[in-house]
Amino acid sequence: MSARPSTLADDACASVAQVDPAARSWFDRRTSRAADWPSSLLLEHKTGTVSVVLPALNEAATVGRIVARIRRDLVEHAGLVDELVVMDSGSTDETCAIAAAAGATVVRREDVLTDLAPRAGKGEVLWRSLAATTGDVVVFVDSDLSDFSPTFVTGLLGPLLTDPSLQFVKATYDRPLQSGEKVLPAGGGRVTELVARPLLALHWPELTGFVQPLGGEYAARRSLLEALPFPCGYGVEFGLLVDTYARVGLDAMAQVDLSRRKHRNSDLHKLGQMAIEILQVAESRLGRSLPHGVQLPQFVRDGTGYRIVDTDMTELERPPIGTLPAYVSR
Repeated sequence: MSARPSTLADDACASVAQVDPAARSWFDRRTSRAADWPSSLLLEHKTGTVSVVLPALNEAATVGRIVARIRRDLVEHAGLVDELVVMDSGSTDETCAIAAAAGATVVRREDVLTDLAPRAGKGEVLWRSLAATTGDVVVFVDSDLSDFSPTFVTGLLGPLLTDPSLQFVKATYDRPLQSGEKVLPAGGGRVTELVARPLLALHWPELTGFVQPLGGEYAARRSLLEALPFPCGYGVEFGLLVDTYARVGLDAMAQVDLSRRKHRNSDLHKLGQMAIEILQVAESRLGRSLPHGVQLPQFVRDGTGYRIVDTDMTELERPPIGTLPAYVSR
């Protein structure tokens, strides 16, 4: 990796000063900025193929702009990206048509691994995307970003293409929070701060140097992704982070500062559902048994009283895709 600007650790010192010593050392060595990785440098080091995957569920408002930028700047102009795939998770709006018109290959979740009935959830389409792509390196980018830049892709690719020892690269960024008509410069990533970061501090302190452990932008070598299980729901990012650490170790992981990530914020009920799925993934990685059929009761004001809404939040999981005969023989 290229030399990291000397100010980066100082800028983030307040957030990492008390982390595990191994995490602090890793942060200093393995954190870079998107500006460190221009396309020209990546092309000099590129030896294999690159796939970019955008998981999508009713993202007609944003997916077209993201696809068009990647297609123009990184596929046609730079020749850095070889495959651009939008993996649809059952959209009922114009997501698929808009993505295709902008230049992506659109794959519906039921169109790959057709012997397996599709499940709901983001992790499910990420897992199936491995069967829909062929790149040696896979970059995942969420399709609800309202301020996307191609540096999201080049930043994540930089460490992987220039350092053969790296297997997994995670994005970090500031996360603004929409509050009514105002956009606060920080405050997004509430599940990260209230659930994921405390879990890491308690059970995986070496991973506390990751600023955005639940961020949806990351890249990895296909050989690694083929060997990892994928939680089907919102626990997928937490699971991949912890499982990657267990499989290849901290020195094979890195993070890149992409500056800012602005997207649609979820309400508290949705955040609660995300949180319980992440907690289930953490419990399973700690070897703890989970109840069959996890119900999450939530309360909605109904007139002068409350209506109780019970939601089945059982977090299902797919096995490493490299163990599936249908994937191996494709």
